[in-house]
This record gives sequence, C-alpha cells and structure tokens, in this order.
Amino acid sequence: MGQTHDTRNTTTAPEVVEDEHSLKPLAGAALVMLTLATSLSTFMEVLDTTIANVAVPTIAGSMGVSAREGTSIISSYSLAAAIAVPLTGWLSRQIGEVRLIILSVLLFTVFSVLCALAPNYNTLVFFRLMQGFVSGPMVPLGQSIMMNSYPAHKRGMAMAFFAMAVVIAPVMGPVLGGYLTENYSWPWIFYINVPIGLFCAFSIYTLLKGRETPITRQPIDYVGLSLLVLGVGSLQYMLEHANDLGWYESTEVVVLTVMAVIGLVLMVIWEWFEKHPVVDLHLLRSRNFTLGTSMQTIGFTMFFGNMVVIPLWLQTVMGYDAFHSGIAVAPVAMFALFFSPVIGMNMHKVDLRYLIATGFALFAFGAWYSSLLTPDSTITHIMLTRFLFGMGIPFFFIPLGSLIMDGLEGEEITSAAGLSNFLRTLGGAIGTAVFVTIWSRRTSFHHARLTEVAIPGNPMYEQFMVKLGSAGMSAPQRLTLLDGLISQQAATQATLDVLYLTAVLFVGMIALTFFAKPVKGAAATGGH
Repeated sequence: MGQTHDTRNTTTAPEVVEDEHSLKPLAGAALVMLTLATSLSTFMEVLDTTIANVAVPTIAGSMGVSAREGTSIISSYSLAAAIAVPLTGWLSRQIGEVRLIILSVLLFTVFSVLCALAPNYNTLVFFRLMQGFVSGPMVPLGQSIMMNSYPAHKRGMAMAFFAMAVVIAPVMGPVLGGYLTENYSWPWIFYINVPIGLFCAFSIYTLLKGRETPITRQPIDYVGLSLLVLGVGSLQYMLEHANDLGWYESTEVVVLTVMAVIGLVLMVIWEWFEKHPVVDLHLLRSRNFTLGTSMQTIGFTMFFGNMVVIPLWLQTVMGYDAFHSGIAVAPVAMFALFFSPVIGMNMHKVDLRYLIATGFALFAFGAWYSSLLTPDSTITHIMLTRFLFGMGIPFFFIPLGSLIMDGLEGEEITSAAGLSNFLRTLGGAIGTAVFVTIWSRRTSFHHARLTEVAIPGNPMYEQFMVKLGSAGMSAPQRLTLLDGLISQQAATQATLDVLYLTAVLFVGMIALTFFAKPVKGAAATGGH
C-alpha cells in the first residue's frame, strides 16, 4: 500500500519495523474468495447492529430484567463500535491491516460465543460491549482491503460489493433475528456468527499472508484517545436514550450533550496539531472527502429516518410483529442486490456527481410515494414503496464511496474508510433518534387535533356513536374504539409527515452534490 508518511512530524521519525509488502491487485479465484470473505465479515458486523433488536424482549424475559433494561444489549454494542471505528487507521499502522482484520474477526467470533453462553444479563451486556469494540475495524478494513486488492479500473466493483453488504445487512437483521428467536432460541443470533467468522478469518489469512501493510510504531495519543472516548461515547449514549428520557427536558441528556460537545471540539483541536493522532483529521483538506463524508452523513441520517418509521408504523398501527414488519421492508435492498454490480462496472464512464444526484432524486421519489400509504395498504403495496425507495441505494452509496476516496492512496484509504464509516454510523444514529422523536411528537400533535373534533355536537361524531350504539356497544366500549381509531390515524399521519419531510430533504441534497469536484469512477478510486 502507500508509503507511510507524516509531514507534520519534524522531530522524531516513526520507527518502521517491517518492510512494505504492497497489496497488489489480485485476480481470478483469489480475488473472488477475498471479495466473499471481506464482504461476509462486513455483512456479519453490520448484521449484529440490528439482529438482536427483535430478540430483546425474549432475552430480557429469560434473564429477569425489563424490556427497557434489555435495550442495553443493543446500545452497548453500538457505543463500543462507535468508539473503535475511528481508531482503525491508527491501529492498522501499529500491527498491519491484515493482522488487524483477522484479529478483529476472530475476537468478534469469540465474543459472539461468549454472548450466547452468558449466564446472566450483566455478563451478556459486557460481552456485547467487547463484541462491539473488537468489531470496529471490520467494516473500514473490509472496504480498504477490497479497494486495494482490485485493479484501479475495477475498484467500482469493490465498492459495489461493499455497498451490498452494508445496505442489506441491517435490513436482514430483524428478519433473521426474528426467525432464529421464534424457531430456535435467542443464543442462535450469536452462534450464527461462528462459522462465518472462522471462514472469513481463515480465507483472509490464506489469501493475504506475506502481503502485510507497513507497520509504523507511533506513540499512543492518550489525550486524543481520551477525548474520543468522552466525545463519541457521550454522543452515542445520548442519541440511544434521548427519546426515552424526553430529550432536553432531561438533565441527563443536557449533561451528555455538553460532555459530547466539549469532548469532540477539544478532540478536533488536539488531533489537528498532534504529530501522531489517533484520528487523522487532515483528510478533511480534501474537498471531495469533506463534501463526500458530509453528504454521506446527512444522507444516512435521512435514510435511516425513513427506514425506522415504517417498522414503527407497521408494529404500532398495522398489527405486524417484528418478523413480518422486517419482511415488509426487506424489498428496500432488492434493487441494490442486483443492480449494484452494474453501477460498479460502469460508473467510470460517468461523472460521479450525476450518479449521486440520481440517487438522491430516487430517494426523494421513493419517500414521497411512501407518504401516500394508508392503514388500508396491503403488504404488497408496502413492499412496493420500499422497493422504489431502495432504488436510490446503489446510485447513492457506491459512487459516493468512490468520491470520498478521490485522490487517496494506500494507508490514506484505511484512515479515510475508518473516519467515513464512523460518520456514516453516526448519521444513522442521529437519524434514528431525531426522526423517531419527530414521529412521536407528530403522533401526539395529530392525536390532539383529531380529539378536538371528536366531541358531542359534531354531526359526524354523533352519527358514528349512534351507529356503534345500534351495533350493541356500550358507551365505554364506543369511546375505547374511537380512541383506538384516533390513535391509529394519528400515528399514520405522523408517519406520512416524516416520509414527506425526508423526501423534501433529499431533494435539497441534490444541489449539494455539485459543489464537489467533477470526477469519474476510475479516477476517484486511485486510477490516475
């Protein structure tokens, strides 16, 4: 890979303890196997962010804790992963990319087994925390190794396979988690990682042994690391729990926000001037990296906002369980599954900005069409709206990933992958927290407005009550039914509000695309 360098270090040169063995492009069966192994390791890590969601009530019940306490199974994983992801570039310089991804996959597999065998709830949360931390480098290193193992003119294909793994995994998580929990038992949501993890680690070791990246011993930036843990940890924990705590009506949320702002601001200042930073923020000097990561973060905020409210609506209004709501939204990944390779093979012919703009336009159309849903919509209609929304995924994720890497080489790609994947994950966390809050508050708003007109004296109200009374329902039964119908309509209208809002925001993102420098796919991935 690219030669290690640090132009900011004018006093002490880092100790290079290993000769460079560049990851030259692979070909044939070796490239296919490496693509499969890195894609599966990426898929496995992202899958574990959502696979436990539907199993939380079952796990909590079996371990004697409340369902709310059980959410720590999810938040502990995402919290630790959020801290570890930005460290990928620094860690890979300490022990090498190949060793790091193999170690991460093996430890991830070990902690998966320990999660399944956990004798009590606190032990399970601890093992999930460790599983999340060791998983941090898996996604950015999967992206970096794939890109550096493909010839420059085929790196669009590497981004396509990476995109499929990242996009399909969170959609499949609730479906697979629900199936395993319902038909087997909850430990199987962790046991399923064992054969995949062993296959990935063995394959990567076999294909890349003797091709390690250069190791550069650097002093540990304890200050930067501490500020990273403080800032990112506080922010991630706040986003996970803000909605349940009432946002800024809660002192805990206010304190966490202050800690996050102080930690992140000080980290940015410190890391910018630090000679051996744990997070290389000098990548932000690249216009396309800065704009690309900004679009990716904002785009994923809206994408996850759109994605999270549909299952909420299906389960609270339409009577779907978690498994069947997962089936209803699964078509969002279908177009990307089959069309991503086409984008990857051909994007070198087109200005990436036009592809990204097309992705935002398709997202906007899909979100708008989804905002036409009603409580009478069939599962087929719901699946169609999700399919149409998902048509934007390959146009958004693959070209944008290449734009972010524009002009970067070697270890810069690893650092960029770590930082961009962290911001992508952060965007998803922000989108989930913010749009769930909007949905909740709009539900309350619409419920209040509908209740205002459902009063004696309103002819429609009087007619409805008389009709129910003639059907033999008592006054309390009629009021209970009416309140249920109002709640159903309020939640539906709130869902449509969120979907329409994301459609408008996606339209606004189209203009931002053209502030990036024009570049075609091959150039963006280093082939220049």
